Amino acid sequence: MQDKLKVYNTLTHEKEVFEPYNAPYVGMYVCGPTVYNDVHLGNVRTFLSFDVMYRYLIHLGYKVRYVRNITDVGHLENDADEGEDKVAKKAKLENLEPMEIVQRYTNGFHDVLRSFNILPPSIEPTATGHIVEQIDMTRKLVEKGLAYEVNGSVYFDVEKYNKEHHYGILSKRKIEDLMDSGRSLDGQDEKRNKIDFALWKKASPEHIMRWESPWGLGFPGWHMECSVMSTKYLGNKFDIHGGGMDLKFPHHECEIAQCVGANEESPAKYWLHTNMLTVNGQKMSKSLGNSFLPRELFSGDHKLLDRGYSPMTVRFFMLQSHYASTLDFSNEALLAAHKGYKKMINGLKVANDLTFEAGEEDDKVKNTVEKIIQNIYRAMNDDFNTALAIGQLFNLLKKINSIYTGQLSTGSLGEDLFNEMLKVYREMVTDVLGFQEEKVNNADELIDGLLEIYKKAKEEKEYDKVDEIRAMLKSAGVVVKDMKHKIDWAYDEQ
Repeated sequence: MQDKLKVYNTLTHEKEVFEPYNAPYVGMYVCGPTVYNDVHLGNVRTFLSFDVMYRYLIHLGYKVRYVRNITDVGHLENDADEGEDKVAKKAKLENLEPMEIVQRYTNGFHDVLRSFNILPPSIEPTATGHIVEQIDMTRKLVEKGLAYEVNGSVYFDVEKYNKEHHYGILSKRKIEDLMDSGRSLDGQDEKRNKIDFALWKKASPEHIMRWESPWGLGFPGWHMECSVMSTKYLGNKFDIHGGGMDLKFPHHECEIAQCVGANEESPAKYWLHTNMLTVNGQKMSKSLGNSFLPRELFSGDHKLLDRGYSPMTVRFFMLQSHYASTLDFSNEALLAAHKGYKKMINGLKVANDLTFEAGEEDDKVKNTVEKIIQNIYRAMNDDFNTALAIGQLFNLLKKINSIYTGQLSTGSLGEDLFNEMLKVYREMVTDVLGFQEEKVNNADELIDGLLEIYKKAKEEKEYDKVDEIRAMLKSAGVVVKDMKHKIDWAYDEQ
């Protein structure tokens, strides 16, 4: 019997059986990028992790509505309530309209995600497309006495909210500690308490992005958009809310407070957070000079890289680690991932070539294969543990390769199990883990053509030509396989 899917819920700090509110329907919201610069690899890891979750839920038969937003206004510098809007600042620097910046980096974001074979969400709403809804939720919080207006700005009253609810329920922070830490209010600060946060900010005369509201010209606070868009498209109560662990506080904590205050419902049942990237053991950051843009990783054009690595190699590398653990970039780890990815794709090629031939069934072999298949699902059902699932897929690949080389007969498995084995391997590799073959157009036909010449040269004992073709293919990343029953090829795993 297959284990039930369990997820680690940051809200409860426990691994829980996944039981959606309205199965088979699942609502999943993931915080998307602020589109003011190029997407970095930390972002990619988050979206890739939730891509696999999305794919696996679909694989299990769930009907998933996946919402991932685009932040195109309201995200101020340093994630604070003061300073310039990140998009508007970039627009000023480049002497462009803010929406030109938004469009450029949204396009770039989509291009990068496509290169990693990350599926688009069901809905991708923008903050600027939901100003009316953000004003409505802010008004509701003011009417309930949980927010207050000062000089055209509106702030959430955390201390008042905390009298009946729990501010800090997600991050496990105590309001007393938050009040004691950080800077004290000065005479210029409008807030009643330093931990209060902006729902709506008055626009200064030089602020480019601004909208009419009951409190005057302004723009929404950063936390408001996700509360509004998640509940608009998924309902006041939905199943999964995700994002990077850096968003847990204050962003996700504030989202919960806003939703509970306005709707009297905690928005998400399960909160899932991805962990950070490190480089050779150090945190990845621009200031340390060890951060990579995806294009630098692909080309190898970075001082810390020995060579370039393909998108699927990087995808494989990221999935070799559980999404909630730190992931350390190094040339050694990326090279190992390159070999692992090639091995897995070679396995896909082999699996697609195999056909069943009846024979005597072997219960021992059947039990081994059945157990491996169970272990693949057990890994994925254990909080989407792709690292363990990949290990079990390689165990299954050993059996597939044994059939390919003639060490194991297809008949020993029986037709049903043989077909199931191939189906599980194909679907897990492509549909769930999202790997795809990276090849030049018509490459297979060109390789097959060269192999025909290779075969003929071998038959005619033209060994210089045989060696030349083998070397030519090797230089292109292809290895010739001379087998008893045929001549075949595979991607070089070195």
